[in-house]
Amino acid sequence: MYINNYFNTTIWSEQKPEFIKSLTKASNKYIKAARNFPEAKKHIKEFGDFGRSYHSTPLTADNDFRDFRDYIGQKSWEYLDHQGYDMSQYTTLFSEMWVQEFAKKGGGNHSAHVHWNQHVSGFYFLKASDKTSMPVFHEPRTGARATKLKMKTNIKGVLPAAELIYVRPKPGTLVIFPGFLEHEFTVDFGKEPFRFIHWNIQAVPKEMAKDV
Repeated sequence: MYINNYFNTTIWSEQKPEFIKSLTKASNKYIKAARNFPEAKKHIKEFGDFGRSYHSTPLTADNDFRDFRDYIGQKSWEYLDHQGYDMSQYTTLFSEMWVQEFAKKGGGNHSAHVHWNQHVSGFYFLKASDKTSMPVFHEPRTGARATKLKMKTNIKGVLPAAELIYVRPKPGTLVIFPGFLEHEFTVDFGKEPFRFIHWNIQAVPKEMAKDV
């Protein structure tokens, strides 16, 4: 019997520690500013820091992130090319990029969501450990979800029928995935700092990109 795996969902990951120091320094001002947003200051004053997720303003025009953006843009192009798309016709452009940090007191999290109309999304972790939050990816096939059966519990590793994929990051972990892939972040317990850069990228026809 031949075993054929079709309709796979591709997630790339690697360790890129060379960006940690410079991007942590460059992102400090953004996290500080996010903590000082009027809405954030009001919430902290009334209810404390618990449960907050501090979200920066865009990083796409900041030259301190330029080398990182160049690397991610190229890797995203390679990611799409690897899946069989004719990338000779396209260039990759950032829709958005931002940095997030979860509350020092814990409780930070992000509910399940997708990034509509984005070809590539990704994370780069600046502060993370086995004591912090982590991303969780969801089975994207609605038909598979509707016919779910009980899973074996005595087998280690990721099974083909797994509905949830947990990724345990550490500083320098880079993850690239399709924008349609539903994902969330588990609740953080505030034991150690948790900060990451998040982005969305679109593959734009080269003729259109000339006008961008």
